[in-house]
Amino acid sequence: MPNTRPDIRLLLALTMACALLSGCVDGPDAASNPESVQKTGLPSPAGAGSSAPNLFVDHRGVVVLSWLESTANRQHALRFSTLDPRSATDPQAGETSAGWSPARTIVEADDLFVNWADFPSLIVLEDGSMAAHWLRRSGPDTFDYDVEVAWSLDGGDTWSEAVTPHRDGTLSEHGFASMFPWRDGLGIVWLDGRAFAGWDETAGAVIDSTRPDDPEMALRATTVSPDGVGEEAVLDARVCECCQTSAVITSEGPLIVYRDRSQDEIRDIGVVRYREGQWTEPTRVHADGWQIRGCPVNGPMASAAGSNVAVAWFTAADGERQVQVAFSTDAGATFAAPQRVDAGQPAGRVALTLLDDQEAAVIWLEEREGGAEIRFRRVTRDGGQGPAGVLVETSLARASGFPRMVRSGDQLLLAWTDADTPSRVHTAILRP
Repeated sequence: MPNTRPDIRLLLALTMACALLSGCVDGPDAASNPESVQKTGLPSPAGAGSSAPNLFVDHRGVVVLSWLESTANRQHALRFSTLDPRSATDPQAGETSAGWSPARTIVEADDLFVNWADFPSLIVLEDGSMAAHWLRRSGPDTFDYDVEVAWSLDGGDTWSEAVTPHRDGTLSEHGFASMFPWRDGLGIVWLDGRAFAGWDETAGAVIDSTRPDDPEMALRATTVSPDGVGEEAVLDARVCECCQTSAVITSEGPLIVYRDRSQDEIRDIGVVRYREGQWTEPTRVHADGWQIRGCPVNGPMASAAGSNVAVAWFTAADGERQVQVAFSTDAGATFAAPQRVDAGQPAGRVALTLLDDQEAAVIWLEEREGGAEIRFRRVTRDGGQGPAGVLVETSLARASGFPRMVRSGDQLLLAWTDADTPSRVHTAILRP
């Protein structure tokens, strides 16, 4: 039977159906413990109607927050702000003594593609230049949109004309991108749906007979610099259609994690590394064996420091929802057995950061009666775990998006979306 790209609403229904199968599963620690981490409020620079936060830490420890915000005339803007958390909190008083810089706009338009699960990003390179990516509609169909990348060489005051890292020119889906500093510019990976161009989802057939009979979503990569776009590479020709990707730099080069998709609809977490001038064949972090006929819209996240790597992800293999963390000490060539870290009823939407070469901090959404909570846990490479503390009460609604977390020095920065109407991005400082 030919594949068709699932509708986002169908994918969410599949995810919730899977969740209902395992609502009574006990996790390793179902008790909340707010004392597991100290949370200090930090007024957000984002305004009403903001969503889709993302975080990045540059080589100086400065944190960059980017987000989308609705503006007048049915437009949306991609905005950003910076913070040096080393001077942001008085640990004795528990108060903020500094804050986010005034918000600045990167791009504003009425044709930006705004989606709860596929969101923009901004990174800072070693030389101080900035690169941002966002999504723009390219055609009339729901999933006709492109990735665009722009540069700033003056700290974000001005931005270049945008370029697209993919050059197929088709009206199809290109998204779920991750950027990473690499070579003389940046590397970028994305989910590429060019094989679906001309695909009639309603009829389940290819309109253009020259297209493949069984189109697949692929994971592709290239390099981008102010001088242009490099050659594309296919990292994996068959991947899950709408789960986020994650990219980090190890001591041996770039490492990409994503949700793979086998011919038998096993959707475990895949890994591709760049070694000795080429991309490796895909491997798995762990053989969960999660078979699901539809994308769960729940991607993994990686964090790396030297040869140490940690990956967090959501799975519901055998109908049992879990958030897992696995460590690697050889730059992602192999991973130790995963540790379950949730509190019994996770909804996924993970974020993760290494605290040192032995320990990581992970956050995720945990379902509770009438809503959800953003939970936090410390986990060590040898299997030790702290309590699953509650950080924020939130919602399972799509509008609550994906919480983000990064480390700068001995502090963590948290960003999340309040799903009330209008939505609003909030931030806080965490001290484990």
